[in-house]
Amino acid sequence: MSMTTFPPSDPLTWKQADTDVHVATRAGEFAGFVEFDGTTHLARDQRGTELGSFESLDDARDALEGANTPERRPSAFSRRLRQVLRRGPHRARA
Repeated sequence: MSMTTFPPSDPLTWKQADTDVHVATRAGEFAGFVEFDGTTHLARDQRGTELGSFESLDDARDALEGANTPERRPSAFSRRLRQVLRRGPHRARA
């Protein structure tokens, strides 16, 4: 299964699919949903993983928004670039 990663600047778009189901998409791709079971709002991400039960729809939406924000990790290139810059310029050999 392939996963598409979107920048966190793309907001979630919400649609009410049924009286008790709200579906989230980001850039047209499924991002998860919130289902009301009569007492709590249950949030699930794009893989169906349960994110938790919430008292309000807004809290469940916020949880899904947070779960869909990718973590930024420094790339190997940026680490290598910092190492090279830290050493300073080198003179070319003739």
